[in-house]
Amino acid sequence: MTVGVERIDRVLVVSMQREAKRNAIDATITAGVDAAMNALEDDPDLWCGVLTGTPTVFSAGADLGSGTGGPTERGGEVGLVRRRRTKPLIAAVEGYAVGGGMELVLACDLVVASTTARFGFPEVERGLMPDYGGTFRSVRMLPPNVARELLLTGEFLEAARAERLGFVNLLTEPGEARAAAVALAARICANAPRAVQAALASANEVVAAAEEESWATSDRLHQQLVETDDSREGINAFFERRPPEWRNR
Repeated sequence: MTVGVERIDRVLVVSMQREAKRNAIDATITAGVDAAMNALEDDPDLWCGVLTGTPTVFSAGADLGSGTGGPTERGGEVGLVRRRRTKPLIAAVEGYAVGGGMELVLACDLVVASTTARFGFPEVERGLMPDYGGTFRSVRMLPPNVARELLLTGEFLEAARAERLGFVNLLTEPGEARAAAVALAARICANAPRAVQAALASANEVVAAAEEESWATSDRLHQQLVETDDSREGINAFFERRPPEWRNR
């Protein structure tokens, strides 16, 4: 089992559990997340969700060896990234949330992180760019200059700075992100569910207003990069554990 599901009152806690691979997203994680998100959406007795990883890592992103298994019918990439959700979803982050892992966080509505959390986009170090919405969602959810810093350097954003910037809602001690996220979800569930969903829909309509055009641009640019020599070199260098030799072609 690479995705665990636990129901706590009206909250569904979904945890990626492939820790030996730092929760790298493969087809099994995509299928598990998709099934869990379908259950959250379809069960009228579930009012809020929490997406988390293991105690040491949220997710190191896409599995470059096996791939993520392709988009699902209802959720798109990783069963979540392009999903039209009606119920609040909270990311609970311990350790690294990078690449596709960061893009899963960006697909959530609220973020709880421990002081061990690190956010980032290392794709440029592989000759690639984030292709699960990270380029445009990060610019909306972080100060644009900070988002560009992450996108262009491949370096990490530490949890304390992320909280100061307003990206992280709650900052916790190590090991406490999941519990704090469940407590936050319980606070949300104390309110009228239809009112919560209406408020969320109105807010998210503004956030996602220009996404259709942004997706088209992101998909086009990513496909161009995949076909370059540098992207092949970046991935080869990653598996061979050596610095890449860029050729600008």
